[in-house]
Amino acid sequence: MSSGSLLPLILAVVLAPLMQAVITRTKSVLAGRIGQPLLQPYRDLWKLLRKGAVYSQTTTWIFQMGPTVGLASVILAMGLVPFGGSPALSGFTGDFVLIAYLMAAGRFFTVVAALDTGSSFEGMGASREVTFSALAEPALFLGLAALVRQTGHLSLSPVLASVSTVTWRHAAPILSLTLAGLIIVFLAENARIPVDDPTTHLELTMIHEVMVLDHSGPDFALIQYGAALKMWLFAAIIIGVAAPWHFGNRWIDLGAALGGMLVLGIATGVIESSMARLRLLRVPQLLLVAIVLSALALAL
Repeated sequence: MSSGSLLPLILAVVLAPLMQAVITRTKSVLAGRIGQPLLQPYRDLWKLLRKGAVYSQTTTWIFQMGPTVGLASVILAMGLVPFGGSPALSGFTGDFVLIAYLMAAGRFFTVVAALDTGSSFEGMGASREVTFSALAEPALFLGLAALVRQTGHLSLSPVLASVSTVTWRHAAPILSLTLAGLIIVFLAENARIPVDDPTTHLELTMIHEVMVLDHSGPDFALIQYGAALKMWLFAAIIIGVAAPWHFGNRWIDLGAALGGMLVLGIATGVIESSMARLRLLRVPQLLLVAIVLSALALAL
């Protein structure tokens, strides 16, 4: 195990909600509206933290533990993800496997907390979440395995550090296929269009949001903040592959990575403004496309 920099984790903790604000602002601008301030997600989190939590008499300690375990698992995973040329806080051989399992652990407790309410709607959302994640995880594993095989490293920090413009010139088809698969996983894991609509209020069509309907106050703040960190995590991996700029200066590399995150946030907003959510029966087909793309990258 090797120690690295605390900077990637600090940036994620501080700036993760800002990426969601960029997506929302992009959608507002494209719709001809002014939109909410970029700091609105922080205000919403602070407002929720000052409220009290309400628990149903039918729920148990599992319902109360769901948000805490979900956030803790994402923070632990963020400690293994590098950013902007800075290595992750910690790294070891095969750490990318642990990242996927930490994400799965957080999802498991969120699903179990939803089932603990006894709500048919939340159970329906939990079922959809598990079904789609069972297809997204193989695409993620295959995509990371393709990067591992291409770079010859088994830890995420050296893997992303080894991806450069030279690597793109020699292995553009492999990296392009991997990147396409990771982008689909990014949209699916973060409940974005075309997989899910994060702004809908119709329980019959919601996936992630319907699982957290009964959470309130600080618990809901933990869920919202955990979702922002999860988006930052997947985005950091994508930027590490798509924008492998290594200028030799730590702060320039960091600025380039932050610029890449801004571009990805704007691109996500454009995608959500230009297309509708897929029918639920079409979502597995989209995730199968991600699996095929990642498998082809690994085979090449």
